[in-house]
Amino acid sequence: MLALSIRQPYAELILRGIKTAELRSRSTNIVGRRFYIYASKKKWKVESDQTSTNSVESWSGKQWSSDLSVATPPAWMIELAEQVKMIEPGIVLPTGVIVGSAVIDNVMPPDAADGVDGLFRWQLADVRRIKTPRKPTCHPQPVWFNPF
Repeated sequence: MLALSIRQPYAELILRGIKTAELRSRSTNIVGRRFYIYASKKKWKVESDQTSTNSVESWSGKQWSSDLSVATPPAWMIELAEQVKMIEPGIVLPTGVIVGSAVIDNVMPPDAADGVDGLFRWQLADVRRIKTPRKPTCHPQPVWFNPF
């Protein structure tokens, strides 16, 4: 079974059923098959709406993929989620481990009308949290990888 790398807090939001779609710049043929959700080690930063400056770059110095470089939730959104008890204040979410599994039910093509210009919407279904997070034995990759 393959694993998909997803940054925290997005992996946790998927596990809680709050985030029901994953937005990516490419389509996938892994539709209808169960996959692991890997909470990547690289996390979002609350203090800014930008991702870490350690983004993966190609030999030319340009970013090779925008899949993992979208803006993070603004601080007000995190604060609101804490106030409505959607997430615990100051919670430390697991990273660098497999936290659950899901199935991609449908892939919707990019559509500027839905406000997500240029990104495919991978509809997630049958999301399951695993009882004990598991560290992969193989090296994680930015998107799909074999964890064991």
